[in-house]
Amino acid sequence: MRHKGTLAAWFLLATLISLATAASADTKTWSFSALGGLGQFSNRFKYPVDSLDNAPLFGARLGRMFGDRVMLEVAGAYGKTNEVAASGTSGADVTVINLSGSLLTQVSPPTKLGYLYLGAGGGYNRYNSDAASDDVHHGTFEAAAGWMAPFSDAIALRLEARNVLNIPYKNSVNDWTKANQADQQYWAGLSFGWGGAPRDTDGDGVPDKKDKCPDTPKGATVNATGCPTDSDGDGVWDGLDQCIGTPKGATVDAKGCPTDSDGDGVYDGLDQCLDTPKGATVDAKGCSSDSDGDGVMDGLDQCPNTPKGATVDANGCPKDSDGDGVSDGLDNCPDTPAGLKVDSNGCPIEVTEKETELLDTGMIRLQNVNFETGKAELLPESFTALDEVGVILTKWPQLQIEIGGHTDSRGSEALNQTLSEARAQSVKDYLAGKFKSLAGDQISVKGYGEAKPLVKNTSQLNMAKNRRVEFRVMNRDVLKKEIERRKMLQK
Repeated sequence: MRHKGTLAAWFLLATLISLATAASADTKTWSFSALGGLGQFSNRFKYPVDSLDNAPLFGARLGRMFGDRVMLEVAGAYGKTNEVAASGTSGADVTVINLSGSLLTQVSPPTKLGYLYLGAGGGYNRYNSDAASDDVHHGTFEAAAGWMAPFSDAIALRLEARNVLNIPYKNSVNDWTKANQADQQYWAGLSFGWGGAPRDTDGDGVPDKKDKCPDTPKGATVNATGCPTDSDGDGVWDGLDQCIGTPKGATVDAKGCPTDSDGDGVYDGLDQCLDTPKGATVDAKGCSSDSDGDGVMDGLDQCPNTPKGATVDANGCPKDSDGDGVSDGLDNCPDTPAGLKVDSNGCPIEVTEKETELLDTGMIRLQNVNFETGKAELLPESFTALDEVGVILTKWPQLQIEIGGHTDSRGSEALNQTLSEARAQSVKDYLAGKFKSLAGDQISVKGYGEAKPLVKNTSQLNMAKNRRVEFRVMNRDVLKKEIERRKMLQK
């Protein structure tokens, strides 16, 4: 009979588990369970003569939740059975009463089929036999394993197996201290919950039964259906987004804040000109501007109003290689000697006077071109005067110029002739090296020695006047046409 009762209990348990298909129940503060089950009693304990037969039990539980995983529960059970003699015949009737308190904890995540719980506690057992004058009663230690399968927010199917260990004491019937006095209870029933908040597994404030997005990240803002919102459309949920209002299309980091790789103030994703140099001024698209067109971006340009055409340095400031106050690129006379006054085109005013001398006389005479004594090497103080002439000659590429060298009368005539030729050649070499635009066939050289003095070589001053270099125009007709053109322009 005991064997048949055990099979019936396991069949009932399997049938109830197959019906547990509801979603995970909400966490209620209080619960009440009405249960029916089967008791299997220890066959090593006599009440008072024979062991007890398996018998149905009826029970009730009252529980209080602490958090969403732990419950403190008090329970009561009642049943009627009978003694069974060794021969198998039934004996006296026995009433069984069990009272206990247990601490239960959820040990598996809730699923659609429910969750597993374990429990442990202690209580009191009482056995009242018709064949004995005194009741049998003692303390218990109890352990349980169960399954809670919700049907709705407040009702759940409850299945449980419980081991009730009767704690022995001295001088008890049949010497309990030497016996394993453990009963087994198998329960099934309904649990009713009330109070508390509906279950919200992802903690987003929307109950699971209404939550269409059950795995919302913690801290994200959700709508009425429990789905995260992203008001600025940057891919980072509201509530987690530390930079609300990101412009649409901007690239953001994990915190939802826009990035600006080149630091130009225009966000990545909106910036159409990546890698803008740091400090450059940009437009709304992140592209730099160059308002004065000098090739240096605004914001980096330290001279933002550079005249168009001027050559600038890395800071956007005009360069002035010859230091005449007219920027390179606009300077028509880029090699003006230092200290000379120039016109708006960067050409020396003194050169203009020499040019007038050239037009009026067909010749430029320099008496301040100095050489090493008795040699053809130019002295540095001669460079300024020669540079003036070089600038003029570059403006007149159509002129054929003869460089004539003249000496004073000291020394032999043959030596002076040779020296004058060498000095004229030195002047040509200097001009050709300094002014690359001068054509080689535009200039010829000739030494006159002491043959054409300006004054008699009777004093040091006169001899200084005779030591000179002359630049003579060989095709005077070109000058004549230019003179006539300028007179026409004056009229």
